[in-house]
Amino acid sequence: MNAKTNLSAPSIYFMAETSDKIETHTLSVLVDNEPGVLARVIGLFSGRGYNIDSLTVSETEHEKHLSRITIVTTGTPMVIEQIRHQLDRLVPVHRVTDLTVEAQLASQDKPLERELALVKVAGTGDQRLEALRLGDAFRATVIDATTEHFVFEITGRSSKIEQFISIMKPLGLVEVSRTGVAAVQRGPEGL
Repeated sequence: MNAKTNLSAPSIYFMAETSDKIETHTLSVLVDNEPGVLARVIGLFSGRGYNIDSLTVSETEHEKHLSRITIVTTGTPMVIEQIRHQLDRLVPVHRVTDLTVEAQLASQDKPLERELALVKVAGTGDQRLEALRLGDAFRATVIDATTEHFVFEITGRSSKIEQFISIMKPLGLVEVSRTGVAAVQRGPEGL
């Protein structure tokens, strides 16, 4: 066999078909509130080539100095499981919960997820009136306004935020700032 034939021969590793589809999962990670914890969590994702779609973090239990990191990520079920196990092994991590799986196990809808966005829209005349009308329809609150612009505050599921932003584009969308997803499990139990 010559080198050219050998190089063009397909590898068996690339012939395997996978039926696993890409899923989006929301992970809740309870960690010690100390310097470097977030960098270690992010390093786990970047070092292994995993993507983070959304990330929020804040101290939630002041007395215990615990913070909650909410991560929305995508991958096959096997990749999501690897992420969860690798997060669980980090020293400052107290608990990792896959809120998406927990909801499925409890035969519930998705976990309760909300996001906040500030959306700046500039315009006058009919475009200004249309932006106000649509803002009202989406239950967005005007938190700053001049005769030339509005800043809307809108809270809801990420899909609602995306829809609002796309509707505002032709009406003079200037800028968007988003918080990322905050999520909790449904039901009376906590982490």
